[in-house]
Amino acid sequence: MSRKILVGYDESAASRRALDFAVDRAKARGEGVLVAHVLEWSPYSFLTPEELEQRHTRRQEELARAEVRLMKPAIEQHAQSGVELTSLVKYGHVAETLCKLAETEDVSLVMIGRNGQTGLSSRLFGSVAGTLAQIAPVPVTIVP
Repeated sequence: MSRKILVGYDESAASRRALDFAVDRAKARGEGVLVAHVLEWSPYSFLTPEELEQRHTRRQEELARAEVRLMKPAIEQHAQSGVELTSLVKYGHVAETLCKLAETEDVSLVMIGRNGQTGLSSRLFGSVAGTLAQIAPVPVTIVP
């Protein structure tokens, strides 16, 4: 298969616009689209052994739920586009995980929607789009 455009997807209006734009670009470029959703998971280490045991089960349930509720409808929406779409659900820090995927999945471009965070909170805490623009190993398109 050819290279892919990686889309960070969270079912927000911005991520849906990014996916639509990525499918259009992929069709024009003869590439596929990899739609990725990243679940952030707290790395707390003060859990009891019982809680740690249950954690793995909860993680598997969350991954399966995200695949069915988020990814499957997103892929089905573009099924008739003629573009090969695949999906992945991962745990981790969103920007770092998307960068790792860009390195390991033969990605030529990352697309992400801008959720409109502005002002002081954006400058203090940063944003996924801003972080990706700075650290991604491939070009990043931020879709408004």
